[in-house]
Amino acid sequence: MSYTEIVHEVRDGIATVTLNRPDRMNAYTSTMRAELLDAFDRIDADDAVRAVVVTGAGRAFCAGADLEAGGDTFNQERSRDMFAGDDVLDDGTPRDGGGTVALRIARCLKPVIGAFNGAAVGVGVTMTLPMDVRFAAEKAKFGFVFARRGIVTEAASSWFLPRLVGISQAMEWAATGRVFGADEALRGGLVSRVLPPDELLPAAYELAREIADNTSAVSVAAIRRLMWSGLSAPSPWDAHAADSRLMAALGSAADAAEGVTSFLEKRPPSFPLRVSADLPADVPDWPVR
Repeated sequence: MSYTEIVHEVRDGIATVTLNRPDRMNAYTSTMRAELLDAFDRIDADDAVRAVVVTGAGRAFCAGADLEAGGDTFNQERSRDMFAGDDVLDDGTPRDGGGTVALRIARCLKPVIGAFNGAAVGVGVTMTLPMDVRFAAEKAKFGFVFARRGIVTEAASSWFLPRLVGISQAMEWAATGRVFGADEALRGGLVSRVLPPDELLPAAYELAREIADNTSAVSVAAIRRLMWSGLSAPSPWDAHAADSRLMAALGSAADAAEGVTSFLEKRPPSFPLRVSADLPADVPDWPVR
């Protein structure tokens, strides 16, 4: 699949996905949706990729859904492509298109870092909530503007956002639909760092590089699934049981031996296991349909 609305590059173990409609502030379309789904499939299939950075081309990250269709933009009978086409729920309702992207990112086996270079509004911010870390440039703006458009929060953000920032902050942003700046996003816990624009991508790549150079790919994939699935575990006992199974599976595997040996020998590790072949069966299948 050749891409027209995103750019997907891999260099030195780090994948970069760039939303690439700068003339439309990277507004989201059905084409962008399909390309993002394909790119994350490629990322998971490529053992050389250890971390992912997602950013936008030009002055915006993503200005939300492309509203070129006017008042019918969110009418599923007339703008079915804004949903998920023929991908429907069991009752025949077309699936929310942004949600298919968010759940695909949630399911990714590599850590994902969002780098907000500019405005992130509507689906432009909700699809990033399953990313593991989010950095913002000082000029970035955010908005959960759905109530001002007569629709609802989408991309499974009613699950993700309160878990990231708490229910009160989530409701303040979603009920008002107002646009707010990077400093408020930092205070509210939506992003973990605010940086000058020229320091944004270097910081994201520095974090990705630290992961790629120092950790076991299989360990990181298992930890990512444990952490996210643990957010809805019924009790700490369930998390303990999941931890125990994976400790048993990985503790006797080659990466554990290499991790300890390289530490004792004071040298960089060279982990042999690969996500595509060596991920234990007990890694949570999350999110499940």
